[in-house]
Amino acid sequence: MRERNRKVKTIPEMAGIAGRLRSEGRRLVLANGCFDIIHVGHIRYLEGARAAGDLLLVAVNGDRSVRALKGDGRPLMPADERAEIVASFGCVNYVIIFDEPTVDHVLTRIQPAVHAKGTDYTPESVPERETVRSYGGEVAIVGDRKCHATRNIIDIIVRRFSARTCGG
Repeated sequence: MRERNRKVKTIPEMAGIAGRLRSEGRRLVLANGCFDIIHVGHIRYLEGARAAGDLLLVAVNGDRSVRALKGDGRPLMPADERAEIVASFGCVNYVIIFDEPTVDHVLTRIQPAVHAKGTDYTPESVPERETVRSYGGEVAIVGDRKCHATRNIIDIIVRRFSARTCGG
């Protein structure tokens, strides 16, 4: 557990690390998301993001941010637990938590070489593309075709288990 906790950083800590990595010529990739119920689409996205550079930073949406994006009832797990789960993946080097609706602020502070988004985006539809371009970074679309979603898993769980009773 300690190794996972060492991967979780604050935004100011990560800004310092990113500056050092840039000075060493290493390419930091930033991927972001809610990561509320981990599924294979998340894994493929993060592995694809990691392949786009030397190190991977994952920005996990904070609880307020998830609620604003996904609605009442979400997130299912608190941000610190979601961050710890993501930090346990071998392809992930660092994790931060952010509460803004987009990751623009994080990108501005950290300035990763690459901002990786999933295949539900195109380079032109990435909300933060202008922020990334403003400091000379690049946008990469990574992962497999978007056919996995946490909301679909929630729907399956509700359908399968809602008819069961307490004794059941």
